[in-house]
Amino acid sequence: MTIPASPAGSTISTILRHDAKVTSYKIALLRAINDVVLTFPDMLVEERLIAIPLRVLAASWVGYYWPFADPGLPIRQGPQSLRTQGQTQDMAFRPALQELRRAWQAATGGVPHPADGYVLTAELRTPRRSATYPPALHTAYGRTLKAIANTMLQPIKYAGQRGEQWTVFSRPEIYRAGDTNVTPIPGTLPGDRCLMLTAELWRTFRDVSLWVEALCVHEWCLFTERVEQEPGRPLNRGDIYELLTSRPENRRPLTWERNHIEVLLLEGATFICPWTEQPIVLGRPYDLDHILPVAVAPINELWNLIPADATFNQHVKRDRLPSRERLLRAEPHLARAYKHYGASPALLTVLADDVGLRFRGLSRTDPGFSNLVARSVTRFVDQVGTYRNLARF
Repeated sequence: MTIPASPAGSTISTILRHDAKVTSYKIALLRAINDVVLTFPDMLVEERLIAIPLRVLAASWVGYYWPFADPGLPIRQGPQSLRTQGQTQDMAFRPALQELRRAWQAATGGVPHPADGYVLTAELRTPRRSATYPPALHTAYGRTLKAIANTMLQPIKYAGQRGEQWTVFSRPEIYRAGDTNVTPIPGTLPGDRCLMLTAELWRTFRDVSLWVEALCVHEWCLFTERVEQEPGRPLNRGDIYELLTSRPENRRPLTWERNHIEVLLLEGATFICPWTEQPIVLGRPYDLDHILPVAVAPINELWNLIPADATFNQHVKRDRLPSRERLLRAEPHLARAYKHYGASPALLTVLADDVGLRFRGLSRTDPGFSNLVARSVTRFVDQVGTYRNLARF
């Protein structure tokens, strides 16, 4: 399995296949960068550096390493060794991640799932949903992100030729607002410590993202299969593949969003299902559809939640994405929904916050805000479908 040839593509492929690896950190780093690029595929890449906060990359690592940090069934990601201070961890952040798992379980209950890390990071990404979780979970999450971000400096520093430092990636820098040589991804804050990615590398990750994802998973499976595990805990690459590709099955409650939409319906608002183009009115069953399905990314941001025909959503759309033609037809209906959301002060605040986390250059004060959001959403969903080659309807 090889990434299509290009100077940057060759660099990525060489790191994954030939770089010396004591842990899986280098693989996780490239997979995280790839996922960030896919999360913001509508970024206009100019010939300047793109700032990616280490905390954002660290959040991806929470999802990847979550199933390996089960306190009862740990899966090692490198050797353990004895030093004068005692036995070292295979993952420097394993204790923090295990504590985060315990805090998540205490806060949510239910049956643990290998993809819970993805759900957790999606929930804590948005201010409104984050506020519903207890302080202990936020504290554990902050400690985990800090521990991972510090660990991440090692693969950033040593990616590339053996014995050389900072050859592929430069030393992370603090982002300063107004720096005309840097384009930050949405949600970047002044003072964030960031990986500065060249425009060439960004474009390469975007254009060959399918190969990067597949090669990352493949090499990670081979690496973990070779790591000595606990006695009596044999693992093969198939077991590891299932964990690395696990996706969320559970949906977090959308009661708050649904209650506010019910109020709008009571007040006479009429939504149009973007897929069947039938009206959504009070008394007719409807779903809050994830335009970008949970199986693709567990995004509960308000722009991704639209009232839709329940039967069509459950039996036709399911975990597929709309075709480009359906998205273009749906765009005015999405704009209509966002305009209705704007009639509710609470929904407008959440919509504006969530849009700001995902799309650059949009403000609730912009004329035609709902139309601009709808256009950005349709372009975003279409690009995700294209770059990931996902099933469409």
